[in-house]
Amino acid sequence: MKIGVISDTHDNVPAIGAALGILEEAGAEVILHAGDYCAPFAMKRLLQTRVPVYGIFGNCDGERAGLTKLMPDISDGPRHLELGGLKVCMIHIIENLSHEAREASDVIVFGHTHKPEVEHRQGRLFVNPGECGGWVTGRKTVAVIDTGAPSADVLEIP
Repeated sequence: MKIGVISDTHDNVPAIGAALGILEEAGAEVILHAGDYCAPFAMKRLLQTRVPVYGIFGNCDGERAGLTKLMPDISDGPRHLELGGLKVCMIHIIENLSHEAREASDVIVFGHTHKPEVEHRQGRLFVNPGECGGWVTGRKTVAVIDTGAPSADVLEIP
């Protein structure tokens, strides 16, 4: 199974559209958003995909009521999902992840730092797709997880 991972979109609607195209082309069967949509209009663009989207709040998501109207199952995280036979945990700020949640997961998806990271640690795959918005680093990225390995690749958004 291929899982698209996106985070820190920060209202950059054109980048969200480009990211969706890249993730769909890569064969993503589901998309995980690790927080910081910012406003509902940005989430609306994210949800204009044929692929199911699951998400959590980030620290810059101020319009939580509006975001929740669009994605009723959004939560603060950590959020646990079983995808492709793996236990996936999403959290925006990795430092807020409890030891118990970490131990119960095969894959940990996070954001917040705006820096892409793919690392195997203590038998788990950690994936930060970096920032889709590109406002902080000037670099726009997403990630694709292959649950078969498990492994992940960071992809550049032009």
